[in-house]
Formats: sequence, C-alpha cells, structure tokens
Amino acid sequence: MLLLEQMVVLFLLMGIGFYCYKKGMITDESSKKLSAIVVNIANPAMVLTGCMGDSKIKGQELLQVALIIILIYVVLLGLARVVPRILRVPEKSVGTYGAMTVFSNIGFMGFPVISALYGREALLYASLFTIPYNVLIYTYGVSAMATDERAKKGTFSLSRVFNAGVIACIITIIVYLLQLPVPAFVETTVTHLSNLTAPLSMMVIGASLATINIKRLFMDVKLLMFSVIKLIIIPIIGVLIIRQFVANDIICGVCMVMLATPVGSMTAMLAQQYDGDYEMASKGVALTTVLSVATMPFVAMLVG
Repeated sequence: MLLLEQMVVLFLLMGIGFYCYKKGMITDESSKKLSAIVVNIANPAMVLTGCMGDSKIKGQELLQVALIIILIYVVLLGLARVVPRILRVPEKSVGTYGAMTVFSNIGFMGFPVISALYGREALLYASLFTIPYNVLIYTYGVSAMATDERAKKGTFSLSRVFNAGVIACIITIIVYLLQLPVPAFVETTVTHLSNLTAPLSMMVIGASLATINIKRLFMDVKLLMFSVIKLIIIPIIGVLIIRQFVANDIICGVCMVMLATPVGSMTAMLAQQYDGDYEMASKGVALTTVLSVATMPFVAMLVG
C-alpha cells in the first residue's frame, strides 16, 4: 500500500530527527529554526507547486472542496464541545481537548503525504484547508486555551492569519484560476524548496518526541481513547459520509488524509502561550503523532 510505504518513510525521517536530537546534532534552538524554515519557506513552496504544470482540476471542483471544508470544520467545532464531555476530562483540560479535536497537523504531515499519494496537483485542494484553519486557530483556538481575562484582550491578528502559508495558498488559487504562466526558473526554485518540507518537518517532529517519555504516553487512558476518536473514528465516519456526495477519489483521499493526521503542534504552542493545559497538549501531539504511523494506513484500508 502506497500510504503505508509513505508512512514508513516519514517514520524513518522522524527516527533520524530523534537520533540527531539525542546526539546533540539538533538542539532546541536549532529545532525552532528548522521549524521556521518549514513553516515560512518550504511548506509555502510546496503549496505553490500545486498551481504549476498542466492541471485537470476544474473551478467547480475547487468550490465543491471549499464547501466540504467549511462543513468539516463546522462538525469538528461541534465535536470539540462533545468529545471532552464524553471522555469526562478535567475542567482545566476541556479547552485543550477541544482544540486537539479541531486542529490537525495538516501542514507538517498532511501536505507531504498528499503530495506523495496524489501528486502536487492535489495540493491545490489541500491548500484550501489552511485558510479556515488559520482563522480558527487564532480565534477559537485562543479562546479555548485562554483564561477569561486574557481572552478579552483581543488576540485576533490579521498578520497572524495571513501568514506565509495562507498567502501561498491565495497566490496558488489566483495563479490557477487565472492560468498565469510561471517561468521555468521560478518553478524549479519553488520545487527544490518544496522538497525540503517532508524531511525537515519529520526530523523536527522526531526531535520533539525525543524530549518526551514515550512509555508514559501509553498509560494515559483518556488520551488513548481520544486518540482512537481523533485518528480512527472521525476520519472513517467523515470519509464515508463525504463519499456519499463526492465521486472524485482524489478529493475524498485529500479529506481522508487531512482528517486522519495527528494533533497539530500549534495546539501545544497556544496552550503554552495562553495558560492552557500545556502538558496535556504536548502529550496529545506526541501520542497521536506516534500512533498515526499505523492509524493512517489502517483508515485508508478501511475506507478505500
């Protein structure tokens, strides 16, 4: 199975990052710098490759995907209120579990997997996920993590929402819709930069796992139950419903990958910044990342 092979590759890259951190070749400081390169350069470049070359994607399909994405996030926001109550998590962790339900690692893991499975053209679909994601992360995400007093201080910022990734998505859609020509040297440069995304992002994730006691992660029953809901139940039910209305296998596949990716690292960053349950968020990111190596192929196998 192609997805299984891809996850094995990503797992090996994470292992290299893990090893490099243990040996001191990657430090906390250098890990942050590598993350900045991925977030601000490599990942946006990968998004931009989605509008390069001959595309068979129709504007009507983009509109269909946009509507699906809106519905997906509406449902996820609803689940964010239900899942913590079902699991009966402590009150201090309710917001953290809610944020972990909504926000997945669509950039660091979703984009590389989609690019490998469906080609760079499919990234045009995937790029549409980042716009509502960034709007919600700095609105709902902050309010879920922040105390009442801090939430009232106006944490929404257009400069944060319209970051390098979102700007790249907007440029990609504009270039595609207007069929603007891209010079060969620009395409080559962007492609080279995009090729950095998978190895660097996975090595950064691996380095972050090196700071956590992996064995203790598997002793948290509530977090394990959440991981099953997040990584298996939600993507399976979600894709089965989407398949009832969408015949395009690539669109369904992109939605499957985006729903099946682990908890996004931004949840831990927000928890740390706004006094949320940072320890739980970090554990959620780590556990779902480790488990996703097995759960993503499993979900793909079940939903086809």
